[in-house]
Amino acid sequence: MKKTVLTLAILSTSVAYADEGMWMPQQLPQVAKQLKAAGLKLDPASLTKLTEFPMGAIVSLGGCSASFVSPQGLVATNHHCVYNSVAVNSTPERDLLANGFLAKTLAEELPATPGSRIFVTKDVSNVSDKIISLDVAKLSGKARIDGIEKNEKSLVAECEKDPGHRCTVASYYGGLEFYLIKQLEIRDVRLVHAPPAGVGKFGGDTDNWMWPRHTGDYGFYRAYVSRDGKAADFSKDNVPYKPQHFLKIAKQGVKEGDFLMALGYPGRTNRHRLPSEVAFTFDWNYPAFIKTSGETLAIIERETKNDPALKLKYAGQVAGVNNYYKNRKGMLSSYEGSDFLARKTREHGELKAWVKANPARQKAFGNDIEHVERLIAERDAQMKRDYFLGLSTPRLLNTARTMLRLVNESTKPDVERKAGFQQRDLPRLQSGVAAIERTYDDKVDKALVLNNLLKYAAQPAAGRSASFDAAIGIKDGMSPAELSALLDRLYAGATTLGDAKQRSAALKMTPAEFKVSNDSFIKAAVAMYDAGLTREAQEEELAGKVQQAYANYMKAKIAFMNSKGQAVYPDANGTLRVTFGRVAGRDHGADGTGSWTAFTTVKGIVAKATGEGEFNAPANQLAAIKAKDFGKYVDAKLKTVPVNYLGTLDITGGNSGSAALNSRGELIGLAFDGTLDSIISDWDFNKANTRDIQVDVRYILWNMRHVDHADNLLKEMGVE
Repeated sequence: MKKTVLTLAILSTSVAYADEGMWMPQQLPQVAKQLKAAGLKLDPASLTKLTEFPMGAIVSLGGCSASFVSPQGLVATNHHCVYNSVAVNSTPERDLLANGFLAKTLAEELPATPGSRIFVTKDVSNVSDKIISLDVAKLSGKARIDGIEKNEKSLVAECEKDPGHRCTVASYYGGLEFYLIKQLEIRDVRLVHAPPAGVGKFGGDTDNWMWPRHTGDYGFYRAYVSRDGKAADFSKDNVPYKPQHFLKIAKQGVKEGDFLMALGYPGRTNRHRLPSEVAFTFDWNYPAFIKTSGETLAIIERETKNDPALKLKYAGQVAGVNNYYKNRKGMLSSYEGSDFLARKTREHGELKAWVKANPARQKAFGNDIEHVERLIAERDAQMKRDYFLGLSTPRLLNTARTMLRLVNESTKPDVERKAGFQQRDLPRLQSGVAAIERTYDDKVDKALVLNNLLKYAAQPAAGRSASFDAAIGIKDGMSPAELSALLDRLYAGATTLGDAKQRSAALKMTPAEFKVSNDSFIKAAVAMYDAGLTREAQEEELAGKVQQAYANYMKAKIAFMNSKGQAVYPDANGTLRVTFGRVAGRDHGADGTGSWTAFTTVKGIVAKATGEGEFNAPANQLAAIKAKDFGKYVDAKLKTVPVNYLGTLDITGGNSGSAALNSRGELIGLAFDGTLDSIISDWDFNKANTRDIQVDVRYILWNMRHVDHADNLLKEMGVE
């Protein structure tokens, strides 16, 4: 890799903590001494080789992380990552969520949620100079965004000439650097095993983000390909994928103080954000999100009450909303009374003073630092203005708008289509459109929309979307009853989009056919189309200016931090990362009293089990614990089976399902959560507080062997 700003940013690592940092694999040689000092027995250089062990075993599910654990394409991840696949395969008569699922043979495996993917990273290359080419570097605003998109599409098209692969361009350091990522896209994904909710979701939302924890957050998929080994759509003729590498289960259990690393795909962190972005997020965005999420959960509970089938439809959404609802509340709790914003403001002031102290630096960076602050204020104002607009749009209207955009873009040569609507995007779009009714109900959707529409319609007309108002029929001063009646007419109108066959047929319509359709949601989508393009262009004009200024701001920040001998790793952005630390408890709990031990055990399951709700541990599991039927999975020190353990790993959302490995690269667990008082580390890393939670592989194996009798899978993984 050539010496870019990214490479230079990590040459000085003397003050970086081993526990802090979501490192790109390419960066690891620069922190090799730290890795070795922490206890890694593998050659750190081996972790840069994406197609060799262990990196070749690590995969993405497009929102969660996972890993191959057998030569037959068996994939281990978290229970909450396979949760929706369990839900869509469940019925009130066969409730797989409550009772769990185990395929004893390949023939018994079930299709995962439509659109599910397993992505195997094959190559990552720096393409910064190809994205911000000499021509693009001269552009600003929307022209700059268009130029960047054109270059991205060109690189992606060339990369995807290799059939069955998905290529993307990821942005790092606020648009300062760009990397082309090539992944094998496995499209036939099947559910293999998930324990009952009383294991996989034990503790539910009460224990979410909490310690001590006793959750068996694990589940298994299998990757399938065509008989010639190529990526293919679901078919009974497909065969299990044979990965080049898979993880082996550790024969020795992990103990406190041991080296620990996680390999996965963390979603987003925000440690390089400006003070104004911190203030906007914690003073307005998160409080708004918490309020809306609380209302959403209450409405779904009300509308699905006494209807088991409807509850199953919305189980995945409820789990997702609940997760972020508690996450954001924890963020705010940690933020309130902290000096985070004050420190950010002081550090930003020091950066500006450092820039102003040198004429060359002032010339290179000064204008953009001031400019980016103004642009971000403008972007935040837009977000605030449009907050309830997105939440007030019926789901079938959003579907109609997506389909209309797709058919309009399909009239152009593929290279000229908007990113997201090219030929390569068709399978994803078609799967999403086809699967709507599995997670949708008119009554529930209408109730959710009405709740937000009341707030949207109460805004002054200048703060609303004129095209949305006209298409829906919103006028100033409408009463709640009038808005409810308006929605009743829209949902009860001549729409066929609730039917999968009709949606599939609509995808094949021409733009002209869309324009004359009498479908109520399609008519609204057509009415909003032109104004939507205008709004998109305005947003891209601002985005282009932000990208240009923010990238230069980050260049200044990296140079400033390097001048102080500080390492600079990029914020997480959904791409493959490595984080390392150790197994460790904490001296004090969140309330400042007591201590947190590094491990929990099955004794805690018995203590918490109530036989109902979130703490409804399966009877056969409780019986096995009572009988001390532990086999070889007893920890010598704990004298029983460990369940979860704490580590000092730097993880975030998206890391769910990440393989937790020991110093030899053997699987010792799956990362699945953090603790409530440390999740603000997405913004502000705190070495003393930050802890992540893993499910211990010994608990997974014990439960599979002694409770669920998944002997076929244990044999496949080479542990029985």
